[in-house]
Parts: sequence; structure tokens; C-alpha cells
Amino acid sequence: MQPTVDIISLLRRKAGTFPAREQRVADYVQDHLQDVTTIALSDLAQNVGVSEPTVIRFCRTLGCDGFRDFKIRLAQNLAVSMQYLAPEDLADDTTAADVLSNHVLGVIVDNLRLLREQLSSTEIDRAADILANARQIAFMGVGGGSTTVAFDAANRFFRLGIPAQAQSDGYLQRMLASTFGEEDVLFAISTSGRPTELIHSAAIARQYGAKVISMTHPQSPLAAESDLVIGIDMPENPDIYKPTATRHVFLATIDIIATAVARRTPDRTLEKLRRIRSSLLTLNPPTGRQPIGD
Repeated sequence: MQPTVDIISLLRRKAGTFPAREQRVADYVQDHLQDVTTIALSDLAQNVGVSEPTVIRFCRTLGCDGFRDFKIRLAQNLAVSMQYLAPEDLADDTTAADVLSNHVLGVIVDNLRLLREQLSSTEIDRAADILANARQIAFMGVGGGSTTVAFDAANRFFRLGIPAQAQSDGYLQRMLASTFGEEDVLFAISTSGRPTELIHSAAIARQYGAKVISMTHPQSPLAAESDLVIGIDMPENPDIYKPTATRHVFLATIDIIATAVARRTPDRTLEKLRRIRSSLLTLNPPTGRQPIGD
């Protein structure tokens, strides 16, 4: 796998340290980032006033194999960087807490409303049926958001009397998937549905007969490798300063599924919840109805 190179940061860090002619290329690239991704080698050399070999040496100084490799890496870098280099103007740029609260909460509420429209009761019922009868469940995610949701999901389900764990390490995900069998469930969580670790783990688990449920984009590679897909496709808010609201949608979906599972197994669920609450008596004395585990 080719290592990721942040060409933009590399250009900034090395500014003023290139040989004189290469520095002229660097300055031109800095001022024409998007144009350079589609320009011909001869045209770039002519625009800068240097030779084509100088441009190629500049590219190699940045760790690229040549001009074509440089353009590809720069284009990839720009694809994820432009929203931060030239962010959209926001209608309200105030930092007042009340305005920010309304803005952040408003986006969460809007996404939850959209979730209500997207969720399929058939998919939720099928997921609940599978999970209620699972011998064990592994919730898997990679990256900050999905990993957090996976951890919370495992926290929800062990309380229902179903052995559950969360795993975010790619190697351990594969290893764990290879130990699963027909009574086990791998529950994969991903906004994009593209992490290789999850796709490979899902394929491994399925080859040994385990069920794979994914909560992800319905037209993603991960969805294609799943027995059941909880399809979720949320638009990202243009405010790049605000944390993504998608994780609230994923957490809400986990709560819906966990509630459905709990109501399918009332005797087991009530006994496990009673035991958990009893185990905390010395730490959290009874004062009426409280969240289990605080």
C-alpha cells in the first residue's frame, strides 16, 4: 500500500529550501494548486520558465516518482483538503454559545428526522431476530466515529445477557472473525462502508457461517459483503468546525435495535438488568429510577 503523502503540507514545510529553479516551480504550484492537477508537463515548465527536467526533479524532491505521480497525489490531497483550504461561508459566524447550541442541536435533530424516514422496520426486525439468538456479537468499526459507536453498542448488548465486545484493530478484527461460527454475529459499523479491514473481516466471518450485519451506506462494498444491511446515508453539514452528527444517528439506531432485542427476550433481559443494578448498590444507593451503570 502506497503511503499517504500530504503534498500541500510538504510544500509549505519545504518552502524556501528547494534549489532556486525548483523553488520557482514550488511557488507556482502553491499559487495554482487546482490548475496544476490537470496541466501538462510542458505547459507547467513553460509557465514557470524552467525546463521539464527541473519540474521532474522538483517532483522527486517531494518523494514522487515523477510528474504524473505528483499530479495524482496532489489531486487526491486536494480532494479532501479543499473544504478546509476554502471553507464555505456560513450564514452565521458568531461564536455566541446560544447560537452555536441551536445550530449544533438543530443539525442533530434534522439528521434524526431523516433517519426516521430512512430506517426500514423490516431491517430492524430482522436484525433484532438475529441478535436476540446470537451466541456472541462483535461490533466492529474503524476510525473515531464508528469505533465510538461500536464500543457503545457492545455496552448496550452485554447488559441484555448476550456476550458482546467491540473491536477496532484491523488485525484483531480479522483474527476474531476467523473464530466465529454459525451462532455468532459480526456487526460492522461504517459511514462510508469502504474500510478494507471491515470488508475483509466480514468476508472471513461469513465463510465460517457467521451472520454479518452492517450499519452503513447501502450501496457500499461493506453492504455487498453483508447478510443484512441497516442502510444509512446522511448528508454532511457544510460547517467543518462542527463534529459530525452522523454518530448520533448511528447511536440512535443501536438504541432502537437494542430495545427491540430486549423486548424479544424479556425474561433474560430483566434478570440481567436486575443483577447489574444490584451489583452497583454499594456504589450507587437506590434513589428511585436511575440509568443502569450511571
